[in-house]
Amino acid sequence: MKILLTGATGYIGKRLLPVLMENGHEVVCCVRDKTRMVVDPDWADRIEVIEVDFLRKSSLTAIPIDIEGAFYLIHSMTSTAKGFDLAEAISAHNFKDRMNTTKVKHVVYLSGIANDPKLSKHLSSRRNVEDILASGNYKFTTLRAGIIIGSGSSSFEIIRNLVEKLPVMIGPLWLLTRSQPIAIRDVIYCLDKVLFKEECFNRNYDIGGPDVMTYKEMLVELGRIRGLKRRVYALPVLFPKLSSVWLFLFTPASYPLACHLVNSMQVEVVARNDRLHRLLGVCPMTFYEAVEDAFVNIRQNSIISSWTDAMTRGRIGPNLSKYIEIPSHGCFEDIRSIEISDIELVTTRIWSIGGEKGWYYANWLWKLRGMTDRLIGGVGLIRGRRSVNRIYAGDTLDCWRVLVADKEKHRLLLYSEMKLPGEVWLEFRITNNTLTQTATFRPKGLSGRLYWYILMPFHLSVFKGMIRKLAKDEGRWTKDEGRRMLDV
Repeated sequence: MKILLTGATGYIGKRLLPVLMENGHEVVCCVRDKTRMVVDPDWADRIEVIEVDFLRKSSLTAIPIDIEGAFYLIHSMTSTAKGFDLAEAISAHNFKDRMNTTKVKHVVYLSGIANDPKLSKHLSSRRNVEDILASGNYKFTTLRAGIIIGSGSSSFEIIRNLVEKLPVMIGPLWLLTRSQPIAIRDVIYCLDKVLFKEECFNRNYDIGGPDVMTYKEMLVELGRIRGLKRRVYALPVLFPKLSSVWLFLFTPASYPLACHLVNSMQVEVVARNDRLHRLLGVCPMTFYEAVEDAFVNIRQNSIISSWTDAMTRGRIGPNLSKYIEIPSHGCFEDIRSIEISDIELVTTRIWSIGGEKGWYYANWLWKLRGMTDRLIGGVGLIRGRRSVNRIYAGDTLDCWRVLVADKEKHRLLLYSEMKLPGEVWLEFRITNNTLTQTATFRPKGLSGRLYWYILMPFHLSVFKGMIRKLAKDEGRWTKDEGRRMLDV
């Protein structure tokens, strides 16, 4: 069968794709930027990657007419835009209209459990999208999930960050709101099995695990699983803005996402029944099993996808290619080169940079800068990295977005997503046994130039120390141009 997979580079899409390939399907992957899509060579003959922006109706003509099934996995909750619900409605209308011109037989949509009479803006938008998609000329099925527990999922990583950083947590009444978490493996299984299943046509199903728990119970249980004794107290008042700030400061959530999450956490998310599980013959994982499974993937360095890689969460736009060409006019540069004796060793060090490994030199300065950025609403360093030794274009790397990750050519290009009065690129390149490290800053106005000169002593130390540590002082300096201003 020929299947259309929207959101192919998203958290769910990346995990669903291997299952579809194992089932022998041909898959058309919709992405906004082809450079972010890494295709396994073994599947290359059965995967077609197309660039589609569902907010631009004209771009949907790239979708083949002969598709037979489709998964709609698009949402905009992580966007900083206030009108995310309007964007979601436009995307849904454009998708539905295009599907009506194809041969698609069945469309499957992953939504959120929305049984509470008073829904958050996020859940109301999901229901609206469901209504729009259901009006198409095809068979339609909606799966409504609550909190998804899995390595790299937003819910799991937020809970995990709170538990691992705060021995005592004092929060509002939403800590006592009931929810029904479900393991990511069970979500993927259900998505896969309902496709083309006639009993599921034109129906919607709630999917959840066997445990109904409050957020407080989830925090305490995850702490117990991790061997951490945590005390959680719920105050008999609601402070939505304060709660949003709390999530923003101690988890990788952006402030807009934190606001959406807090509003949703005030809504009970419990499944109506387990009708789909009985129909598919699935016995979903318990919360304990889902958490254990998530940590197995983390320990084995096998996190397939992470919500922090969403392109809507940082400064950069959806198309990486727009930022790959490093500017020169009106820019400051810090260029340093050093000869190395072991190219592969140094490349491995570069590919391990960031996250728990740190930046090899003056990590306390990196952390201080990250904390400062976080306090003014930036991403800081809290996002970390998805894998300890693998990097792909589009990944997040602490405060950076990966633009180019070409290990064969020994080149890594990063773009800063911190709140800055300008733009920053950081490049590592190895050519002819020479490691060259280049930091490029394009200032914005006078404030950008002042920023560069004020921080010059710190950058001088950090950049010089970093390249020496990457080379482990095994080489000699070939060129240290230091700081310069180009074409001002």
